[in-house]
Amino acid sequence: MWAFCIGALVIISITHWLYSWRNPRCKGKLPPGSMGLPLLGESLQFFSPNTSSDVPPFIKKRTDRHGPIFRTNLVGRPVVISTDPDLNYFVFQQEGHLFQSWYPETFTQIFGRQNVGSLHGFMYKYLKNMVLNLFGPESLKKMLPEVEKAATRGLHRWSCQDAVELKDATASMIFDLTAKKLISYEADNSSENLRENFVAFIQGLISFPLDIPGTAYHKCLQGRKRAMGMLKRMLQERRAMPRKQQSDFFDYVLEELKKDGTILTEEIALDLMFVLLFASFETTSLALTLAIKFLSDHPLVLKQLTEEHEAILNNRENADSGLTWKEYKSMTFTFQFINETVRLANIVPGIFRKALRDIQFKGYTIPAGWAVMVCPPAVHLNPAKYEDPLAFNPWRWEGVELNGASKHFMAFGGGMRFCVGTEFTKVQMAVFLHCLVTKYRWQTIKGGNIVRTPGLQFPNGFHIQLCKKDTRKQDTTLHNQS
Repeated sequence: MWAFCIGALVIISITHWLYSWRNPRCKGKLPPGSMGLPLLGESLQFFSPNTSSDVPPFIKKRTDRHGPIFRTNLVGRPVVISTDPDLNYFVFQQEGHLFQSWYPETFTQIFGRQNVGSLHGFMYKYLKNMVLNLFGPESLKKMLPEVEKAATRGLHRWSCQDAVELKDATASMIFDLTAKKLISYEADNSSENLRENFVAFIQGLISFPLDIPGTAYHKCLQGRKRAMGMLKRMLQERRAMPRKQQSDFFDYVLEELKKDGTILTEEIALDLMFVLLFASFETTSLALTLAIKFLSDHPLVLKQLTEEHEAILNNRENADSGLTWKEYKSMTFTFQFINETVRLANIVPGIFRKALRDIQFKGYTIPAGWAVMVCPPAVHLNPAKYEDPLAFNPWRWEGVELNGASKHFMAFGGGMRFCVGTEFTKVQMAVFLHCLVTKYRWQTIKGGNIVRTPGLQFPNGFHIQLCKKDTRKQDTTLHNQS
C-alpha cells in the first residue's frame, strides 16, 4: 500500500513538473511556441547543422507556424525569439531600462563572468571607452599603414604557395596584427603559440554545451584556460618589468590598474583582452573568406570593385605610396560590397537580452527574467525589405547611409551595444580587398561550402591559388576552378 502511494506521488509530481515545463507561469499571454523536452528544451534542433543561406530552418519553421514572435527553451532557459523589426528595435532602445545584455551560462563560462558583454551600466561604458581608445577613428588613422603592411605581407607570402586555405590564413594575419597592438605579441618571437588556443576555443564556441572530454565544448573550455594562462603570465611579466613609454593596450590597462580608486580589476582586464583577441579576428576572417567567395562567383562585382581600387592608384602622384584615410573613406562601392557581404554572412545568429520586468508587446507578455533573442538572419533576409534577399547584390546599397544599426540592418549589433570594433573590421576588409584586387588574381582550388551550427563555418575550408598580376591594367575577370 505504501509503495502504491509513493509511486502515485512520484507520478503526480512528474506530471505536474512536465505540465509546468510546457506551460510556464505568466501574468498575461505568452507568445505561442513550444518549450520542447524537459531540461533540453529545443536545443538539439537549434544547434542542428544546416547548409542553407536562408533564415535558419529552426527559425523559419517556427515563424511559419507561430508568427514573428515565439517562445522556446534553449539549454534550459526560456527564450522569446523575435524576427519582428518593431520588437527588435524596442529591445535595443530599452536596454538598461526594460532589458539588459544577457548570454547563456555556457557563453559566460567561455568568455568569462567579467567579460564586457556581461557587464552593465557605468562599468560597461568605462570598458567601452577603453576599447575606443584602441579602435576609435583617430587610432585607426594611425593604424592604417600597419593594416596595409600586414595585408601586403600576407598576400605576398600566400602567392608563393601552391594553395592557401583562406579562412585560416586571414585569421592568422588579423590575429598577428591585433595581438601586436594589444599585447606586443609576435608569434615568431614567442615560445608559446597563443592563436592555437583560440583555434580550439573557436571549434566549440557555438556547440552543444556538454563539458565531457572529447566534445567540442570541452576543447573550447580547455582552449580558454590555456589562453587565459598565457595572458595572465604576460600581464605579470609586464608588471614586473614595466615599460617607460606606453606602446600597447597592455600598457594602457596597467596604467588604469595603478590608479587610485580604479574600478578596473585584473580579472576584468584579462577577460577584456581575451574577448578583444577573439572578436577582432574570428568574425572578420569569416567575413573576408565569404567576401572572396562572392567575388569568385560574381565577376561583374569583382570588375567594379577592381575599377574603384585601380582608380585610387591612378589618381595618386606616386602609385606606390601607401593608402591614406581620405582614400579609404572614398571607397564607396567597397562599403556597399562589405554591407552586402555581412548582410548575407549572418555571422552572429542571435543577439540576446534579458527582460528586467514583465513587458507587454503586441498583445504578448514577456515575463521578467526571460531571455529575448533578436534574430539578425531573419532581419537581413526579409523579402519585405530586401528584394530577392538571397541574391548577392552590392548595388542595393547604393545611396544608403549607414551610421549604425537600424531596424533592418544589425550585422554589428544594435542599440547602445553597437560593436565598437565595427570601423576596425571595415578598415581591415577594405584594405585587404584593395591590396588583393589591385595586385593579385586567384582561382578556387576546393572547398567554399558553408555550414551553420548555427554560426557560420567553412567545414572544408576555402582553398585558393593566388598569383601576382603581370600588369595593373590587365583584364580582371578571373576564371575559377571548382
